[in-house]
Amino acid sequence: MYRVHAGWVAGVDEAGRGPLAGPVAAAAVILPVAVRISGLRDSKLLTPARRESLAVEIRGLAVAWAVGWADPVEIDRMNILQASLLAMQRAVTTLPVAPERVLVDGNVCPELGCPAQAVVQGDRSVPAISAASILAKVERDALMCRLDAEFPVYGFAVHKGYPTSAHLQALEVYGPCRVHRRSFAPVRRLLEQ
Repeated sequence: MYRVHAGWVAGVDEAGRGPLAGPVAAAAVILPVAVRISGLRDSKLLTPARRESLAVEIRGLAVAWAVGWADPVEIDRMNILQASLLAMQRAVTTLPVAPERVLVDGNVCPELGCPAQAVVQGDRSVPAISAASILAKVERDALMCRLDAEFPVYGFAVHKGYPTSAHLQALEVYGPCRVHRRSFAPVRRLLEQ
C-alpha cells in the first residue's frame, strides 16, 4: 500500500528516445524538500563520470526513486512518444511511496493516479526532474553496456544505440539484431531491402 505524503513531489524524465536500439528508460525521483544536491542539471549537459557520481548521491538522498522501461517491441508497436509515457507511468507506479503530484519534463504528461504537470525544460529548472534525467540516463547507459556484451559488433557501449556513423555502418554490415527498433527509419529501410 502506498503512503502519500502532502509534501512529496516526484520529478520524472526519460532517456533514450532517439536511439535506433534498446529500450527507452524513465526515472521518477522524490527528493526531500530540504535537500540540495549541487550540480543537478539536464543529464545531457554532464560528463558520464559526473552523471555517475550524481546518480550515487541521488539514490542515497532521495525519499524514493524508481526506473521504468519500455522495450523495442513496445516502441515499435505504439511509437516512441507513447512508449516514453508508458515508461514514465511504470517509473511512477514502481515508487515505494506515492507522490502527491508529479512534475514531468516536456510538454506531455502520462496518465497517472495523481495530479501531474508538464514542465518544458524542467530538467534544467526543477531539481527532482534533473535528478530523474540523470538516473534515467545512467540506468539506460548501463543497460546498453550490458547489451554490448551480448551484441558486440554494434558498439552499443560507445554510442548507446544512437545513430552514429559507426552504428549505421555496423547495421549495414550485420543487419539489425533483436534490440533494434524496427519502426525507426534507418532500421526499417534495411529490413525493406
